[in-house]
Parts: sequence; structure tokens; C-alpha cells
Amino acid sequence: MSITAVNPVSGEKIKDYKEHTAQQVTGKIARTHQAWLSWKETTHAERSSLLNNMAQVLRDRSEALAILMAEEMGKPIRQGHDEIEKCAVCCEYYAKNAQDLLADRLIKTGASKSYVSFQPIGVVLAIMPWNFPFWQVFRFLAPALAAGNCGVLKHASNVPGCAMAIEKIVDAAGFPEYVFQTLLVGSSMVEKIIEDPLIRAVTLTGSTSAGRRVAQKAGSLIKKTVLELGGSDAYVVLEDADLDYAAEICVNSRITNSGQSCIAAKRFIVARPVLDEFTRLFLQKMRAKKMGSPLDLDTDIGPQARIDLRDQLHEQVLESIKKGAKCILGGEIPDHDSAFYPATVLTGVRPGMPAYDEELFGPVAAIIAAKDEEDAIRIANDSVFGLGAAVFTKDLARGERIAATRLQAGFCCVNDRVQSDARLPFGGVKESGYGRELSDFGIHEFVNIKTVYMK
Repeated sequence: MSITAVNPVSGEKIKDYKEHTAQQVTGKIARTHQAWLSWKETTHAERSSLLNNMAQVLRDRSEALAILMAEEMGKPIRQGHDEIEKCAVCCEYYAKNAQDLLADRLIKTGASKSYVSFQPIGVVLAIMPWNFPFWQVFRFLAPALAAGNCGVLKHASNVPGCAMAIEKIVDAAGFPEYVFQTLLVGSSMVEKIIEDPLIRAVTLTGSTSAGRRVAQKAGSLIKKTVLELGGSDAYVVLEDADLDYAAEICVNSRITNSGQSCIAAKRFIVARPVLDEFTRLFLQKMRAKKMGSPLDLDTDIGPQARIDLRDQLHEQVLESIKKGAKCILGGEIPDHDSAFYPATVLTGVRPGMPAYDEELFGPVAAIIAAKDEEDAIRIANDSVFGLGAAVFTKDLARGERIAATRLQAGFCCVNDRVQSDARLPFGGVKESGYGRELSDFGIHEFVNIKTVYMK
């Protein structure tokens, strides 16, 4: 059996990778566990030095890694360079801060001494998606290694080259052998991997359906999970917003990664008094975005990662139009032999349409009219998802109140787009998952929060 990388622009095979057998997987997990027995005893200074090394390796290989992403999943190369830099910054954040984040916390009680200690738990399984093939992995890997854990990766099957490149980066940084390994397997192997007694926890970024299956399996074995799942981020544009600025931010958020991002803006909920002007500005800016080869530096929108994903997106657009939405830009497949899908804008979007109810994973924007602030908040929260959200208004106090207390999402912005940052916790509510990645919250997800009590 093999895993094949296919170029989404040409449809041509890039390379076949031999799939690991069940026996090989078991052996790899066992070796990673053995590596952990030593790795957990290393000092914070040793771990930090290696994390800084890894940041440098990432920067040294940035061009090759950006090209690899462009070839395997179609990421515009400019955005690929940005992704690698973000991974490097994450490594440096935990190199600098892990010791403080994991320091013992003294608590006064009736004991002569009592405190909380944060101890590594072992091998963490990461099940990661193709859309940010390096960032999704490193935002788990950097805090896991910093905490004294080890990891194994089951990456998406269309980015095997990226998966193997990550293993090589860890090795080149000087980490001990086997502290991190890639498992080249299909989805059918995931449950068996979770069952392995040496796997202590699971982190998954992916679809809600995949999250349900992993949570069910891991839960039956009393293994902790962190799930970052789908999103249909709502951006609320109020009547007092700077419309040109809001339209610029909204468009850039919608086309990030060619629209293939859980936290890309997807639903634009606009107060009716400014609906026409916002739509005009939004349309103008969407029309100006260039679709083309991901290897061109001036490309804004590359192909979708696979043709089947492009076709699924198109079906959602067609079904929304059939149910009454109006397509005012795009909406047609430009080339059936490649995975491109154009910048598309739908208006008149209402409940019952895929553009309202579902996650559209591509450069398709749904503009939804709201009567007023209260109606806009109601529409924003009228979703099974709750990953990110934003509100645009010149009244910062008003915006903060809405973001902090009214919008049902894990990451809410005022006058800016949602984007993860190593210094801030990231994750969702409702069907967008649970648990948090990054910051101190992320590093504490996979440690034994141990109470020590002395009399």
C-alpha cells in the first residue's frame, strides 16, 4: 500500500510513499515511548536550546518547504513562507517561556508545603489536516516537546511529503532520536493507534465528523483529547463601521489559504443601512484578487487542495443558489482538470442554504443582511460552530462588549481578522471543538497537573 501526493494544479502524481504497516506503527510508537523515558528527564534549558535550533532549521528551509506546500496542497508560496515563519516563532515562544509556564505553583494550605507541579504524560498522537500542513503540527509539537512529552503524527494523506519533512526538521535540530515520528497511514488505522496503551492523549484538527469519531474512541479508553474542528466564522459589520477598512479585512480573511481555513471569515453579517455600500466595496476587493499558480509570488488564490474538495464546494454553492441565494461573482468552475475555484460572492443568504448552515471551505463569501445590532448577533450565533468571530464598529466600547460577552466563539476580534498567535489560547466552542492550543493554556492541556502536599 502507498500514499500518493498529487499536484492539485496539474493533477499529476508527485511521489508515492510506502504506507507503514500495523507492525511498523506499533514499533514506532514503542520507540517514541522509550525516547520519552529519557526526554522527560531533560532540563528546560536543554529543551529550549533545541527548540531554538528548530526555529533556525525552519527558517533555513523556508523556500523548499513553501514550494513543497505549493506542490502538495496548492498553498500560494507567499503564504507558505509566512506559515514557516509562524512555526519558527512558535518554537521560540516556548523556548523562552516554557520554564515559567511550567513552574511549580505554591498554594497556602494547612500543610507545611503544598504546590501544583506540571509533569509530562508521555506520547501524544497528533492527527492533523492538510490546509496548514506545518503550522497545525508545530503548534502542537513545540509545546508538547517543551513540556517533556513526545509525539507521533498521523498527517493528512495528501501531504505525505510535508509530514516526512517535519520529521527531518526535528532530527536536523538535534532532538534525540524518536522523540517525534511520522506515521504514514490512512484514516482506517487511527482507531488502532489510539488503542495503543503507549498513546496517552490525542490532539486533532479536522472536521467535526472526524472529531466525533476520535473523541468517542479516545473517551472509551479514558484518554484525553483536544479537538479543533470546523468553523463558519461570522464577521459582523455594524452601521458605524469604517466600511472600506472592514471590506478589506473581511476579503483578506475570506481568501486566506485560498479560503481553506477553519478560521477564515465565511459569513458576513451586515447591518441593513450599510449593506449596499459594504457589498459594493467587498465585491470590488474580491474581484481584484488574483487566482493563479501557487508558485507565483503575486497569486492571492491558489487551487483547492483536491479536485473532490473543489467539487464539494461547488455543490454547496449551486445548492445555495437553487434555494434562493444570488451569485454576484464567480460560482463557475474555470478548469475541470485542475482544482481551481474562483473568488465567489453570494448575497441573499438565508437559513436552510449550505452557505448559511454549513462550512464552505474555499473562497466563497456569504453576505447576510441584519436589521440591527441585536439581529446581527442573533444571526452570528445561529450556527453549530463557534471557532472565531469579529465585529466592526468605530465605537470600541460597543465592539468590546459584543466580542467579550455576546458572540459565541472561542476567539473574538474587534476591527481585525481572527488569526492564531502563540501567545494567545486558540480553540472553539459548540461543534468547533474543545480544549485550547497555544499560550499557557495549550502547554497545560497535555501535562499531569499534579498536587504535592507535605505535612
